[in-house]
Amino acid sequence: MIARKTGAASLLRLLGNWRPIGSREPAYRLLAAALRLLILDGRLGLETRLPGERDLAAAIGLSRGTIAAAFAELRADGFLASRHGSGSLVTVPSGPAARRESTTRIDFSVAASPAGPAIHQAYVEALSALPAHLSSTGYDAFGIAELRSEIAAHYAARGLPTTADEIMVVNGALAGFGLVLRLLTGPGDRVVVDHPTYPLAIAAIRATGCRPVPVPLPETGWDIDGLAATISQTAPRLAYLLPDHHNPTGRCMDAETRAAVTAIARRSRTMIVADETMVDLWYENEPPPPLAAYDCDGQIITLGSTAKSFWGGLRIGWIRAPSPIIASLAAIREAVDLGSPVVEQIAVARLLATADTHLPQRRRDLCYRRDMLVSAGEAVLPEWRFPCPAGGLSCWVELPQPIATRLAVAAEAIGVRIIAGSRFGVDGAFERNIRMPFTGDVADLRSALELIAPLGRQLAREEAPRSRMA
Repeated sequence: MIARKTGAASLLRLLGNWRPIGSREPAYRLLAAALRLLILDGRLGLETRLPGERDLAAAIGLSRGTIAAAFAELRADGFLASRHGSGSLVTVPSGPAARRESTTRIDFSVAASPAGPAIHQAYVEALSALPAHLSSTGYDAFGIAELRSEIAAHYAARGLPTTADEIMVVNGALAGFGLVLRLLTGPGDRVVVDHPTYPLAIAAIRATGCRPVPVPLPETGWDIDGLAATISQTAPRLAYLLPDHHNPTGRCMDAETRAAVTAIARRSRTMIVADETMVDLWYENEPPPPLAAYDCDGQIITLGSTAKSFWGGLRIGWIRAPSPIIASLAAIREAVDLGSPVVEQIAVARLLATADTHLPQRRRDLCYRRDMLVSAGEAVLPEWRFPCPAGGLSCWVELPQPIATRLAVAAEAIGVRIIAGSRFGVDGAFERNIRMPFTGDVADLRSALELIAPLGRQLAREEAPRSRMA
């Protein structure tokens, strides 16, 4: 395997605001903890080569000895390996080190729910229906006809007439986005994104050699003028948007904004990729018709998925686009995979056909959990802001000081795993935010807040002098 490299400047952005003013903890331990967190939540991937000690010391403003001590601690815990000619590579711990790191008691790093009883029933029915498909090869770049027709019918019911030849079944929405990037972009191209946005979308954009260009989200809604200006100034190949219960903020794009976005796409001839992974998870008001319903020029590609609506273990998603684009995607797909699993496709077709019988209860359950998180947050941490999202699976919490990365590091040490806001931004933004899912056990929601509250207050006090100086 060829090791990926991360430069000192890139690593510095990932680290964010990792070192508190006045901390009595040795700098090498603070640095090691911050790097460990980046590895644990996936921002530093396996086999990534870290910068040399001398380069990192110069970039971060510490002595080379401090960097060496931090690296030595990570090596002792199994998070770094030294290889001749390759420097320090990110690894995963095994043995005693791995057992030491498995102390997380409450995990808020993933916004997802376990499978409900409908999933098991769908698989039972899928296995019964499987014999009808066994005469085929099982390789199908487009997906089985039953599922494509069911997906098309769902779009039609939401106000977007769709035919089966405008649907491609893929292995999750992220895989679909990767195919779209592969088809429509090349190294060095720009891709406009909401800011903040889904972190794995940023990773997918960078993995293709493209550059994410952020358009900041205002306090509410979307900045349409900013989107138009950014597209005009940067000439991107694509824009990636999350109009339906945006991750991580949970906001939903209104009909007027959807019409404005499609008008921008038409004027600029820019393709828009609309990620609708969260579209089914609305709590008070059903979303407007899909973004593509406002488009008459074929400028909108839509991504869908079963991961959030039903269960992440299904790993089935889809792309909805004009049929010529679907045909082009199928032509390049064989270089990526040979299709999606047939049993899972049959199961998803059954789930979509019966969605109206089990999604309402799922929405009620998640709405209750959302309200519990917001009320517990306001009671335990009144100095934090817990906006109530219109949908989705998490709350985009605003902190009183830019302490998100340090809070995540400190929380990990006491058994609570949270994700700092910087993971959802480009170049280390959103140090005043954390994403808190409300998909876990209700009792854990308050317990986690009570555990991290003292840490948050201590870090905020330490940060206050720096903020006043700034």
